[in-house]
Amino acid sequence: MGVIVLLIIASICVAGLFLFGFLWALKNGQYDDAEGPAVRILFDDGTISTPNSEEEKKSEKEI
Repeated sequence: MGVIVLLIIASICVAGLFLFGFLWALKNGQYDDAEGPAVRILFDDGTISTPNSEEEKKSEKEI
């Protein structure tokens, strides 16, 4: 019987830790933008790499 009481107390403590973690994440804005990361990959960011060194320019001319 003592083991059951100990397990109930331990499970309540673990549940309290998860509740604290959830409320902390909610307060810090973790769930503010739910759709942004899912559709961000669909948009082109518009960055184009340009050759900076002479070696890169030579390799582009060969192609």
